[in-house]
Formats: sequence, C-alpha cells, structure tokens
Amino acid sequence: MTQNDSNCDMPGKLQNALIVDDEPDIRELLELTLGRMKIHTRAASDLAQAKTLLTTQEFDFCLTDMRLPDGNGIDLVRWIQDTCPQTPVAVITAYGSMESAVEALKSGAFDFVSKPVDLQVLRNLIQSALKLSDADEHFDRRSRDQLLGNTEAMRNIRAKIVKLGRSQAPVYISGESGTGKELVARLIHQKGPRRDKPFVPVNCGAIPAELMESEFFGYKKGSFTGAGRDNPGLFQAAQGGTLFLDEIAELPVAMQVKLLRVIQEKAVRPIGEQKEVAVDVRILSATHKNLLELVKKNEFRQDLYYRINVIELPIPPLRERVDDIALLARQILQQLAAQETPRLSDQALEALQAYPFPGNVRELENILERAVTLCENNQIEVEDLQLPDTESLSPQTQDRHTNATQQADTQTAAITNIPLEDYLDHREKEAIIKALEKTRYNKTAAAKLLGITFRQLRYRLKKLNIN
Repeated sequence: MTQNDSNCDMPGKLQNALIVDDEPDIRELLELTLGRMKIHTRAASDLAQAKTLLTTQEFDFCLTDMRLPDGNGIDLVRWIQDTCPQTPVAVITAYGSMESAVEALKSGAFDFVSKPVDLQVLRNLIQSALKLSDADEHFDRRSRDQLLGNTEAMRNIRAKIVKLGRSQAPVYISGESGTGKELVARLIHQKGPRRDKPFVPVNCGAIPAELMESEFFGYKKGSFTGAGRDNPGLFQAAQGGTLFLDEIAELPVAMQVKLLRVIQEKAVRPIGEQKEVAVDVRILSATHKNLLELVKKNEFRQDLYYRINVIELPIPPLRERVDDIALLARQILQQLAAQETPRLSDQALEALQAYPFPGNVRELENILERAVTLCENNQIEVEDLQLPDTESLSPQTQDRHTNATQQADTQTAAITNIPLEDYLDHREKEAIIKALEKTRYNKTAAAKLLGITFRQLRYRLKKLNIN
C-alpha cells in the first residue's frame, strides 16, 4: 500500500466502519488509516464474523477484501444489499482485476479500490461513502418536480435515480435524442454524495479529434505550440464530482483506449507532465446510438463498453409515455409565459398526444415555444402547433426522416463552423432582415411578407436581438 501523510477529519458524530480482511497486517493498516480520519473501526477476518458484526451493530461503512477464507467480497456485498442496504460497502480488488470490480459494482458495491491501495484514493472513497449516512439522512432525494411524469416508466426511473445516487458505479444512460439524458445524469449527481462538487458535462462529438487528449487530460505550459498556460483538463475540472460524457459513441478508437486506462487507474497524465495525477471522478455516459451494435461492428471497444455500462438506465421516448404529455406541456408553458400562462385547447392537447414526437421532449418544447408566439387570446389551438404531417409514416420511417433532417442541418452547420442552434438562428435572422429591408423597415409589412403575425415578428426580433 502507498502511504500518504495527510489527515482527513470527518465532520459530525463519530462514524463506525467495518473492515473485513483475513490478513492481520492489512487490517491493522486500514484501521490505522481510518482511525486518523476519526472513524471508529471493527474488524472481521471472514464472512461469518462480518455477518455477525453487521447483525449486532450498525455501521456507516464497510470495506472488504475480495478474497476471504469462507467466500469472497461479492458474497458480502450481496448479503449487505439484502439485509442492511443502507450500509455502503466497498471492495478491495487485486491489481488489474477489473472484471471482479465490475461484478462487485453490479452487485451493489458503492465503489472499489485496487491493490496496492493508494490511501488518498481510499480516503476520498470513504468521505463519499460517509456522506450517505447520518449527516445525509435529511436530504430530499425526490426528483418528481424535476423529472416530470406520472407514468410507471418515469416513476421507475426516479426510483432508480435515488438508488444510483447512492453508488459510485458508472452509469450508461441510453435513449433517443431529446429524451432528457443529461437531466437524468444531473439528478444522479445531485442525489448523491458528490452533489456539492462539480458536474461537468461534455459532448464528445463536439471536440475535434486532435484536441481530445488535451481537453480531457489537460496539458502543461509549453508542452506544445500555443500552450501558453497550464490547462487542468475536464477530468481535473470535475475533481470530486461527476464527469458526464454525452454522445460517448463519437469518441475515436484511440481516445477510447486512453479513456479506459484513466477509468481503471483513476489517474490522468496531462500532456507534458512526467507523472500521473490522481483523479476522483464518477463517470456517467450517454448516447442516442445503439452502443452494443457499434461494439459488434468494432466501432466501439468492447472493454470500454463493459466498463462504462456497469449499470444501464434506458430513458423511454415520449411516444411511450403519452399520459405525461399534458403535465409536461403545462410545465413548459409556465416556463415560457411572460405573465399569464397560455392554455392548450382540448383539441390541441389531443393533437399533441396523437403525435409520435420523433424529437421527444426537446421537440415538444420547440413546438410549444412556437405555438406561444402564434396563438391569440392566450389559448393555443391545433393550428398554432403546426405539427408535421406524420400520419402516413411508420415510427421507423419517422425516426429515419428525423435523423436525416437533423444530420443535414448538422452537416450544413459544420461546414460553416457554427453550432447547429446558432446556425438556425442565423438563417432566421437573415430572412427577417431581408424582409425588413425589402419593406423599408415597416414591421407590419415585413410580418405579412414573412407569413407571420406582427406579434410573432416582434417576438422574433426580441429573441434574435434585432434592433
């Protein structure tokens, strides 16, 4: 084990931890380390003794070796999950034994640490685990007001978020574009012990391949042309918190190899640095693509797939939770309203519930934002929604059509080196300015030329900052 002299006092009442290991020297070193953190410890040399102690005494944390005389650490993890699930348990795994670490996380372990144990890494782990106990018991873990929906699917997701918040296991959030994967990732972060540390989201598809290593791992001043200062990188920016890797399927294979090593070693080496820097970061990832299919096509590394996909959390598309549309629409309209919240007519709501929403919740937001500008007397009618005609299309055809449109927009935006949303705003702004110039800046005439109402034009002028 590697020793670190810094002490780390835990706030609040005296905490109790159980150490399970059959080697007396290891138990003694772990007890000494936790003792310096003001944590009271009990020790067990096998599964039977550990179960007896857990049955007769309450513990805030359990740390167990993987190999025990009468079983293994995963057996203890599963037993704790069944009998005292509020007790976080971490396992000590052999060097390079990622398979057993992943199995322990799948079984419910809070986290793992590899031999030889770096004591600072262990201290970070214990600090996170202890935040789940008494000092954390009054924390509101509900997310009903943030992740809206009363359907069974959404209730299950909210329940899983609470459970995942208590773990440090990597989570892979799958689902179509616009389903709210980043919101789910933020909630997992907010409902866990890392909530007071950074949540760093990164779109893997938005970083040029040649800049990925420096963006993720950082660099030292002077390490390459243009490196005028030290840059800590995304991993160090998320230190103690959560790094959310959105659209992880877009990572080049070479970067996938480096990411896997960082996740396994819990350390990064900035460009130009001679030694690795330890990082304490939880990894959450997401993509709208079928990652398993990419693995089968050798476009995504299988070992990285199994490392980030310790737990998968699928998010259902909006068309599979039609009963939530009314609730979502009401919330979105309240956020859009300047003063009085616009109302949806019964016919407009029925039209929304019949629409397949290939763009999911994000598309619903866009439709309602447009409808707010089109409606009269603060009531949204069917014609204000301007829903695309998709009745003749199957869901698969709708998805292909939507994806093709999104790809075309994205490619055009990429050619101009402008983000897609900015590109679309730019196109709209150009059209409005041309109409204004053609009508000699007569707004009423310009609105008529554009085929929109004066109120719509006024809204767009304000939104696009056109003076």
